[in-house]
Amino acid sequence: MSMGEVELSCLAYAKMYLHASQFPRCSVNGLLLSSSAAGGAVCITDCVPLLHTHLSLAPITQLALTQVDVWCSQTQQRIVGYYQANACASDSSPTPCALKIAEKIFEQCNNAVLLMIDGEKMFPGCRVPPIVMYERKDARWALKDKHTIMLRQWEETCSIVNQLFSSGDQALLVDFDSHLDDITKDWTNQKLNAKIMELVSPANGNV
Repeated sequence: MSMGEVELSCLAYAKMYLHASQFPRCSVNGLLLSSSAAGGAVCITDCVPLLHTHLSLAPITQLALTQVDVWCSQTQQRIVGYYQANACASDSSPTPCALKIAEKIFEQCNNAVLLMIDGEKMFPGCRVPPIVMYERKDARWALKDKHTIMLRQWEETCSIVNQLFSSGDQALLVDFDSHLDDITKDWTNQKLNAKIMELVSPANGNV
């Protein structure tokens, strides 16, 4: 992979998709993580689902960012981007809140990405990933060239998402919001991660 390219893992995509599906009438957001070193292409290996209410509430966002940051440093990961799905399915443009958080991440990571979920393409059997990605160019967030976004094994990824729904495991997803309501809930989603990794390994032998 060369500079400017972004690869999205099955794990990261599946969790974003489940998050948006779990709260279909809400806007949801989260952080994109990478376990690869800085520099070169961005490999998004995981994500942390954050909120499904009051996305623009700064104190909660700040609290979440701080906690995720601490957890990342303990687990050799880093925050490389931000994702959001708007409540209105036909609107996949970044909101002021999305731009603000993406900007904050960009200060720490100069090839950060802003990923918007395209609600209109979120249906089973969609042939293309329902995502719109932006990168920071000339002091603003510009649409990223589709050819620089890799989601390997797209069919397998879709089939894994479908399996999670048919087994009821999509209900395992916990976002930071739900954790604040009940702190026994794990926002790092270890249970769900294990479930997804189990489905990934026979599918293609890699993530």
